[in-house]
Amino acid sequence: MRRGSSPCRNERISGPGWRRGASTLADATADNPGGTGDLIPAPRKRTVVPRHAASLIVWRQGSGEPEILMGMRHAKHKFMPSILVFPGGRVDRGDHGVKALSEMKPETFGLLAHRAKPSLARALGVAAVRELYEETGLLLGEMKGTRLLADLAPLDYLCRAVTPTTRSMRFNARFLIAPAEAVRGEISGSGELEGLDWYKLSAARSAKLADITAKILTEFAEWLEVPAEKRAERPRIVFRGQDNRLSDG
Repeated sequence: MRRGSSPCRNERISGPGWRRGASTLADATADNPGGTGDLIPAPRKRTVVPRHAASLIVWRQGSGEPEILMGMRHAKHKFMPSILVFPGGRVDRGDHGVKALSEMKPETFGLLAHRAKPSLARALGVAAVRELYEETGLLLGEMKGTRLLADLAPLDYLCRAVTPTTRSMRFNARFLIAPAEAVRGEISGSGELEGLDWYKLSAARSAKLADITAKILTEFAEWLEVPAEKRAERPRIVFRGQDNRLSDG
């Protein structure tokens, strides 16, 4: 996220010449699609406009079942400490219009653009790749000096989720998927997420999760059951209200 999801942050990449920088606990707790937005009631007299965000589900086939890259929100968070989450965060201005190593598949781009302008649809993919690098050290793309060139072609679309109107921190979060074989490097967390590791799907689903994360994992498990050539044809799904699963029209 533009600011980290934990008080421990060393560096970040940002914009066409992305570089890393520090953040505070206040920044950290304010910018997690699955974090404080699920807990703090909104002021009664106004509705908070949701921020656009993207999370990335990186997965691989383990022995017997799929494994997913996840980490825990920092234990020192005031809200939802040690909750298992996917890498992700809100879209930055610098995610728009930057060069990429490759572009998204038409199917993925079309699903993202269903509820977003084309420039935002692409920026959501860039944000997901950037957040993966910032939070885990893993690279979906390549570095040119301080610039991250995102490899957008491996991305698949899963669904989106909109934080309830009653919350003071709201996100319109898109959940994207990438295979582990498309990712390079070794896990080297920046401190944003603790316990970064590959979690078996069954173990992740039985861990301490936000309700929406549990539902996204169920959605992902169902996505895996669909033949690869048919996945882009799945019904578009959005989670709204109290994480109600609805058609995204």
